[in-house]
Amino acid sequence: MSVPAIELKNLEKSFGLAKIIQGVNLQIAKGERHAVIGPNGAGKSTLFNLITGRFAPTSGGVFLYGEDVTGMKPFEINRRGLSRSFQITNIFPNMTVFENIRCGLLWTMGYRYSFWHMIGRQQDVTEKAEEILAQINLTQRRNELAGTLAYAEQRALEIGITIAGGADIILLDEPCAGMSHSETDLIVDLIRKVTEDKTLLIVEHDMGVIFDLADKISVLIFGEVIESSTPDVVRASAIVKEAYLGASLEEEAV
Repeated sequence: MSVPAIELKNLEKSFGLAKIIQGVNLQIAKGERHAVIGPNGAGKSTLFNLITGRFAPTSGGVFLYGEDVTGMKPFEINRRGLSRSFQITNIFPNMTVFENIRCGLLWTMGYRYSFWHMIGRQQDVTEKAEEILAQINLTQRRNELAGTLAYAEQRALEIGITIAGGADIILLDEPCAGMSHSETDLIVDLIRKVTEDKTLLIVEHDMGVIFDLADKISVLIFGEVIESSTPDVVRASAIVKEAYLGASLEEEAV
């Protein structure tokens, strides 16, 4: 049996007396596209922050390919092959689109603390940046300031920065929030393309996106996983419908 890309063991997180994550056990296989859904306040972003090291768990553990990364700093976890995006777009608005992608490449391409290199002369970095720009369909905007991009383009740029670090585990936190249907379709196609052969963990409220992308879905309610299975099983689950999914689908229909 292969080692899971991500494994959570009895993971708990409390803030004072408030228990936000309550004994989550979860395994995400290498190459799997796994979605976490649940109502507002269910603990989805807290779960992301525990996996990526922004929060330390109250108890339990986080493992990447069997290695215990519990309590490590975010940059240490990132260097073990995990990268994430955020709910709020997290780019360098006063740098060009190309420069944003290039910054994401420096560590993984070995430049790190090499202050003596003239980065503009490093052809390997430039070529890789151009390749990623083509992947995210922003080649034509390469020399524009990132802050001037349309919202959907900024989200695409953030995904580009996320994959530029060379991570093989990608966490995306509500990548389609605030988008029109046409923008969402473009971002979903982009996510599918750039996460091919990678492990994806995604939080998203748009059920169309979730059922289109995910191999497996975990439903988080009040900090507990009440179901974790294939989309068909989750869609048909009486407990999920009662707790969340039925109401969510009704809201989308309205």
